[in-house]
Amino acid sequence: MLFAIVDIETTGGYAASNGITEIAVFISDGKNILQEYHTLLNPVYPIPTFVERLTGITNEMVETERAFGAIADELYELLSDKVFVAHNVNFDFSFINHHLARSGYHLSVKKLCTIRFARKVVPGLRGYGLEKICNHLEIPLNNRHRATGDAAATAQLFHWLIENDSANHLNQMLNQKSKDQFLPPNLAAMAMLNLPQTPGVYYFHNKTGKVIYVGKARNIKKRVNSHFANNKPNRQKQEFLKSIYKVTYKQTATELMAFILESTEIKKIWPEQNRSQKRPEQVYGLYHFEDANGYIRLCIEKKKRTIPALYTFNWLQEGYSLLRQMVKEFDLCPTMCFLNKVHACTELPQSICKGACEKRECAGDYNERVLKCMEHFKKELPTFAIVEEGLESEEKSLILVEKGKFYGMGYLPGNRLKLNIAQIKTYLTQMAENDYIRGLIYSHAERYPFKKMELQNEIV
Repeated sequence: MLFAIVDIETTGGYAASNGITEIAVFISDGKNILQEYHTLLNPVYPIPTFVERLTGITNEMVETERAFGAIADELYELLSDKVFVAHNVNFDFSFINHHLARSGYHLSVKKLCTIRFARKVVPGLRGYGLEKICNHLEIPLNNRHRATGDAAATAQLFHWLIENDSANHLNQMLNQKSKDQFLPPNLAAMAMLNLPQTPGVYYFHNKTGKVIYVGKARNIKKRVNSHFANNKPNRQKQEFLKSIYKVTYKQTATELMAFILESTEIKKIWPEQNRSQKRPEQVYGLYHFEDANGYIRLCIEKKKRTIPALYTFNWLQEGYSLLRQMVKEFDLCPTMCFLNKVHACTELPQSICKGACEKRECAGDYNERVLKCMEHFKKELPTFAIVEEGLESEEKSLILVEKGKFYGMGYLPGNRLKLNIAQIKTYLTQMAENDYIRGLIYSHAERYPFKKMELQNEIV
């Protein structure tokens, strides 16, 4: 078995919009270097100043060098029948594979990451960057941040690891089914083995333990693995992979509960790598108050912390649509409900307003209709639960909607369903709601009506 130990220098951190400025390949049989390959390349893309300072490779140095396409055929021949080895292999491989593909080649080889290999052979170090591990093992690292210098040090490290691999980690890592072929360099394979094949939410953590991504899954293990099944060359994917150090999870009994928990966690944690559901939501409420003349007035306002709303909306238009419907159904005054921008309803048909805005209708008569409207509205808002299987065979999962709003979810013993709402709540975790969650629950209830249990405030 032959190994191609590779190091590259680039114009940036991801292959899709960056070029390679230098490449070095050391062919090894696992003990000795059999062949060396090195060349500077014209990256086509300009080299940023900070990269010039880091590597010492300037735009002037590479302007007359060959572009990658000119070496693609010889590089492919050099790599195609070898194990591709690099320190953080997915980074180097993503660049070379991307640029080979642009030249018409598909590089399908086994990969081996010396970071992951070192973690197995020399566990417990504070860091596994090339400089740190070389210093620890007293391996010389000359000409740092140049392809030949870094590749030479990686080759010596690789040989040392093979020589000290008493547990035969190398063959295990090269096994076709081994997760070491595609996992990020800092994520332990054991973490993947322990993932459950159940619905739930998973969390990717960075080096400090901070959650950087939250995802939902019908099958946690399968979904987490799918994140690493490809090595796309774009910036988002590469930044994502190198940031992951740990994965944790929370199981849920159903996929619907996983969707709800994911939405709640994203809005609570605000993970940097999540894109969806991070738009700040402007929540509005339907409120009532009595004005100086004794009239009860309905209005749509931004949600207030200290005043309970009859109902809340994430979209202002939704609130006004409902209010217009209530005005029409109960003969309320549009002006008194702030739907008419003029001071009175004189310009509207007489049947729409009975004169409350001009005090032609007394407050008592008008308020009677407002109170009926509010009472009807409260009764019309549904209270129900979605009841499905639980995490354990003796329990049921329950998602509660109270007066049209999502309250929370949890697990009840299977013999405890005939409780009133106050008793049921003691088993639930109260959670923030939004239009997205409410829509999920209502759609689920419509699709699976047999899972919907109507509730009242008395005994179920």
